[in-house]
Amino acid sequence: MALVLSSWRYLAARPRLSAVGLGLLAATGFQPLGLWPLSLAAMALFAALLAETPNAKRAAALGWFFGLGHFTFGNNWIAAAFTHQAEMPAVLGWAAVPILSLYLAIYPALAAMGARVISRGGLSWTLAWAFAGCWTLSELMRAMVFSGYTWNPFAMVLLGPFDRPGLAAIAPWMGTYALSGIAVFVSAALAVLVREQRRLVAILVAILLVIGMYLPAPAEREGKLQFTLVQPDLRQYRISDPLYYEANYLRLAEFTHPRQPGQPRLVLWPESGLADYLEPGYPQRYYDRMTAFGDPVLARYRIAQLIGPGSVLLTGAVELKIGGGRAVGAYNSVSALDDQGAILGSYDKAHLVPYGEYLPMREVLEPIGLSRLVPGSIDFIPGPGPRTLDLGALGKAGVQVCYEIVFSGEVADRGNRPDFIFNPSNDGWFGSFGPPQHLAQARLRAIEEGLPVLRSTTTGISAVIDQHGVVRHYLPMHKAGRIDGKIPLAASPTPFARLGNALAIAWAMVFLALGYIASRRGRR
Repeated sequence: MALVLSSWRYLAARPRLSAVGLGLLAATGFQPLGLWPLSLAAMALFAALLAETPNAKRAAALGWFFGLGHFTFGNNWIAAAFTHQAEMPAVLGWAAVPILSLYLAIYPALAAMGARVISRGGLSWTLAWAFAGCWTLSELMRAMVFSGYTWNPFAMVLLGPFDRPGLAAIAPWMGTYALSGIAVFVSAALAVLVREQRRLVAILVAILLVIGMYLPAPAEREGKLQFTLVQPDLRQYRISDPLYYEANYLRLAEFTHPRQPGQPRLVLWPESGLADYLEPGYPQRYYDRMTAFGDPVLARYRIAQLIGPGSVLLTGAVELKIGGGRAVGAYNSVSALDDQGAILGSYDKAHLVPYGEYLPMREVLEPIGLSRLVPGSIDFIPGPGPRTLDLGALGKAGVQVCYEIVFSGEVADRGNRPDFIFNPSNDGWFGSFGPPQHLAQARLRAIEEGLPVLRSTTTGISAVIDQHGVVRHYLPMHKAGRIDGKIPLAASPTPFARLGNALAIAWAMVFLALGYIASRRGRR
């Protein structure tokens, strides 16, 4: 006990430095580390520090320092992206991460300030509920402001290992952002219980947390739609080099050939794997650069011959916007091709990555030497949003390209619910931390929406995720291969699938109302 007290005095005497360190520790609950008990403990200690702040201004500062450590560690994978391009020095990546965190830390600052204003100080149940409500609202804001950046919501620490959903199993009734509020509340509640010397209750809560995180997953509900999911293990240097375009196609083909000839199936290829332009109507010089045939019809024909009769391919592709005889923009797309080489439909990525797929304020930044991380001088154009592709006998596919799968409540067309979500990605940019975090967020989308998610990536982690967020099959990073099977069945539309983030906002109001009730009781 003496050691605990002396440690607390050390933290309390250095609140800003302690907040940075606790923010960093709170991010260890994210994948690939998955140290969720440490993450919740760090958030509990931060709540105790927050309770000691004399006013809202100090609380906001403390929250900002917490966010600085939290987002710098959680987003460390961004630095790896700078090592895969030649336009800017790789060392800039290590500056980019804390610079981004300077902005992202505003949201924990707002949550901390709001909690302090509502609770009026002191470690109490009012603070615990108010902090949960304010954190939920701050994550919703982070998902919307400046096109949104919602990577690593705190709810991810409640996601179980691959074979079970963990406490994230309650996400269908509240959504990810409200689940983050629950994680914050549980952390703060543990701190309150310890302060009130109700240690047995705190221990019981901790035991229940462990049980909840490791409860077995429901049985798999396998459907009837046959699929082949391909991971070609294309390293980043191969993807943008024309010398490898044909070799990359042959690698995709190697893992695509039918194992049971004549059986219709859905074939899934990743983002960035196919160099060919598939749409007709571009100036010939663009086709000559990108395909061995110089003809989109022939490019589609050889794909049709590869996938086999009755089959459909969903593949990542780049398509152009032509103006004045030249490309003036591009779309990061997914195209659906049938067994005759016809294009059944397409989807254009809606949530583009700033500095990756377009350069904000290009007229200002380009003259000073800044550029996109992805090669090319034209920007990508955003699509209109979630769309369901009708593939006939092979079902209805929702599509989310790469990064946009992280946006809770924005992944499925609510008016035309798909049978599954296809999430092609190129995760080769993002080192060892980015791909497992990306997969974790895809699992949260599956749980929220009650929809299976199939991820095909260039070099991992590709996976088949069922409607409970359980990873039923996967291919690890840097391994070429394929997964064959039947797409898991979707669940009935969940409350979140029906209401979206209106449900998360409602829960935030509930948390704040409970904080108000707790404050009234505390004054009696």
